[in-house]
Amino acid sequence: MKVETYNYNAGWNKDLNHSLDSAQTLVLVFASSIIEKIQKPLDELITAFPSSVITGCSSANEIYQDEVSTDGLVVSVVRFEKTRLRLFSRYVDPCLDCQIIGEELVTNLIMDDLNSIFVLSDGLNVNGSQLTKGMNSILPEGVSVVGGLAGDDNRFERTWVLHQNRPETGCVSAVGFYGKELHLSHSFQGGWRELGLERKVTASKNNILYELDGRPALEIYKAYLGDRAEGLPGTGLLFPLSLREKHNGKEMTVRTILGVDESKQSITFAGDIPEGSFVTLMTTTHDNLIEAAHIAAKNIDFSGYDNQEVLSIAISCVGRHLVLKQRTEDELEAILDELPEHTKQIGFYSYGEISPLMSGQCDLHNQTMTLSVFWES
Repeated sequence: MKVETYNYNAGWNKDLNHSLDSAQTLVLVFASSIIEKIQKPLDELITAFPSSVITGCSSANEIYQDEVSTDGLVVSVVRFEKTRLRLFSRYVDPCLDCQIIGEELVTNLIMDDLNSIFVLSDGLNVNGSQLTKGMNSILPEGVSVVGGLAGDDNRFERTWVLHQNRPETGCVSAVGFYGKELHLSHSFQGGWRELGLERKVTASKNNILYELDGRPALEIYKAYLGDRAEGLPGTGLLFPLSLREKHNGKEMTVRTILGVDESKQSITFAGDIPEGSFVTLMTTTHDNLIEAAHIAAKNIDFSGYDNQEVLSIAISCVGRHLVLKQRTEDELEAILDELPEHTKQIGFYSYGEISPLMSGQCDLHNQTMTLSVFWES
């Protein structure tokens, strides 16, 4: 496995290595949601790697090693020696349940030696919870799914995923990796703590929250935010919700805001908010987020690793970036401090992160740092 990473801001940081092009090469792109800013370098990539599998999505800031860039483009080019690749992408039918789309992604990638799947999804028009639920329903045992939801900084206007080498809104894309020689180790951590009262979800539908304790959800949320409510939905990223199925239950997931509807006094989240569940507002500190990123890297399992080239894909939530601000690169440095010395890392700040739970099933996460680390034996 040979890995090269590139960064584009007004120009490439180094010449593209055309010799890496092959049917067993993955070109992974994370870039600005403003297509006009990245179309030229994207076209250059497509020309340079005509035989390769190319996938990618828009971001809410790009990650290159331990640096963060805005409105640019980061790329990893990975030529595998023993691993085969297969790409499937499609438009999202608004009338079609996202669970069915998740099932279709896996169905089109299943083969006897399927090792793992990397999935990218539109960040605004896809219910990530239903997408992962569909994938889990037919996913073969032992196959890991990692990935994320495309971002658009804190604008929440338009995200894109590459479909047939074009940046398109309303698409999902998945790459299947085949063969026993590929190692994928994954980890995620949050670093948030609960704040205030636990409230019962009394009215919701999928990922749209209408009522908490019988009161309009947006009304309650605005009361918590105070003056910051004027900046919704962007300021809502600073205060995600913890979600439990039972009152004071131990199993908890995090949900982050995507949009608000003033007329219906509702809030749209990146994942489902089931009726009858319980939610609590959350907050954090710079140090807690950075330590969580460090723990995520420390938890990567390097069993079977013997000084091979390593690619780390870091997908972190846009809400973490908004909290950390100028300290954002500290969480990236904390990761690389724990990974092998010559690790090459790219990634992006997202509207949702996809990574397996302890059970092995993939799930949608919000406000986490997720790491997917690849190498070949």
